[in-house]
Amino acid sequence: MLELKDVRKSYGKLVALDGVNLDVKKGETVVIMGPSGCGKSTLIRCVNRLTEPDQGTIILDGQNVVELSHDDLQKLRRNVGFVFQQFNLVARLTVLENVMFHLVLAGMEKEEAREKAETALDRVGLKSTASRRPHELSGGQQQRVGIARALVTNPEIMLWDEPTASLDPILVGEVLDVMEDLVKSTGTTMVIVTHEISFALRVADRIVFMDEGQIVEEGHPKQVLEHPQSKIAKLYKRLLSN
Repeated sequence: MLELKDVRKSYGKLVALDGVNLDVKKGETVVIMGPSGCGKSTLIRCVNRLTEPDQGTIILDGQNVVELSHDDLQKLRRNVGFVFQQFNLVARLTVLENVMFHLVLAGMEKEEAREKAETALDRVGLKSTASRRPHELSGGQQQRVGIARALVTNPEIMLWDEPTASLDPILVGEVLDVMEDLVKSTGTTMVIVTHEISFALRVADRIVFMDEGQIVEEGHPKQVLEHPQSKIAKLYKRLLSN
């Protein structure tokens, strides 16, 4: 489904990704963890070229993402759901309009887009908020709208870039509940960047630990957290036991 080979990215002298190799199977849920600045978000943003890699190959569903033209990249992105740290909702649009916006932009008839958007909002428990504006929602609700927006295209893969990072701790649970339900009920391939260890233990098929732009350990959640080999995994095990 997804294969990354020798992916590298630098910002000046700062090396964000230092030759990352990663395979994700169809239907697999992979959680990427590691300290801030280790390259997690850069890696996930390279998958659909929201960040341009300096070097490497990224094969997604048989296509080399790095070599795609602008138009072909836009087509590919319609099959890739992306949930951001920030909600990135359009303030002047209603919740429903935010979710259906990209469908209409891609040429779908408004009525069909509306139906799909309502279904996606219902999936995250927010169908009743369709006529509200983003400022009328809590942070947790806004992020759930962001999830609905990512779901509305029925993507083949979902990429999550620390989706609870901008939320107050009291609101984190409602977003994690929605994410866990989607992991268990949709069968969609998912790559999730998060610091939520307990959540990762519940949903991940595999946890990948990163440090200083490299993958330092990966494996089944219980394996890597009960018997960690890397310094980073050992630190996460300590957090889990506190």
